[in-house]
Amino acid sequence: MNQLTEKAIGCPYCGEMIKVLIDPSDSQQQYIEDCQVCCKPINFLISESTNGELDVQVYSDDEVF
Repeated sequence: MNQLTEKAIGCPYCGEMIKVLIDPSDSQQQYIEDCQVCCKPINFLISESTNGELDVQVYSDDEVF
């Protein structure tokens, strides 16, 4: 069983740093999770970097990714 990985990200709306849990078993994920501070929907794009680390990119609804 894989453990969840905790990552700190900056909300693209309010700028607050929040901690989120990422499932490292599926490194090609795309999903939406609400900000814990301002409650706006954050688009997450999860990938694996060349050195095997999780890369977490976040976008607001009006940003294209």
